Amino acid sequence: METTKKSVSCVALLYACFLANHACDHDGVRFGYSGSTGPNHWGSLSPNFTLCSKGILQSPIDIVRDEAVCNPQFDPLERDYTATNATIVDNVFNIALRYNDTTETVKVGGMKYKLKQLHWHSPSEHTISGQRFAMELHMVHLTEEGNITVVAILYRYGKPDPFLFQKDQLAVLYREGCTAEKGDPLPVGMVDMTELKQGANRYYRYVGSLTAPPCTENVIWNILDEVREMTREQAADLMAPLEGSYRHNARPLQALNGRTVQLYDRSLKIRKMM
Repeated sequence: METTKKSVSCVALLYACFLANHACDHDGVRFGYSGSTGPNHWGSLSPNFTLCSKGILQSPIDIVRDEAVCNPQFDPLERDYTATNATIVDNVFNIALRYNDTTETVKVGGMKYKLKQLHWHSPSEHTISGQRFAMELHMVHLTEEGNITVVAILYRYGKPDPFLFQKDQLAVLYREGCTAEKGDPLPVGMVDMTELKQGANRYYRYVGSLTAPPCTENVIWNILDEVREMTREQAADLMAPLEGSYRHNARPLQALNGRTVQLYDRSLKIRKMM
């Protein structure tokens, strides 16, 4: 597969050690985004999901630009992304682009985290000063000790996103439908990641959680302030393989509970150095 011909369309959640083949925990408790298994009920569906209702560091949140505190100690997001092999997998509640034995990393707080998977949410889960966006990409990274950091990118409708994945792979998942084994990986070959290194001159950071069960806390979130664009067709392709009730897979906003959202702004840092 030639990476230069990739036209975008791919997703995922599976946080490595929380990887599952279905939208459920290891006891088979299924969760969803509406009705009796929706976000308001996650905490009572399984003992493993307790943090979804009782946690105090939950995600997503509304990021209020005027209230973000500039932290001069923050460094640029050092993302070592090139090209790497990946597989795509239907996890029922999202489509995941999974990376195996990858060398792609991000450096946060002096620590290197290895990229494990990408996934999308429709519409965006985080909002900026109350504004919700068409899509949100989560790039999930882990250390060997299991610490998690996520780089999030927001999207509005507009011109085509050059990263978005070759549609053929999503088309295969869509055609297979219920006859396909959920969780079976489909090889997609080399994926060029360099496009996703853009747009980190300004980002927000806070401590939160996974945005789906088990809602594990102490996840370091890095939300890029630069909003990217994708076409409506690309957004539809990203969601098409999913069952209807999972095509809108955004968790509602969670309480800030006294947390501070911090800001890295390269232009301000340069100005202070002059």
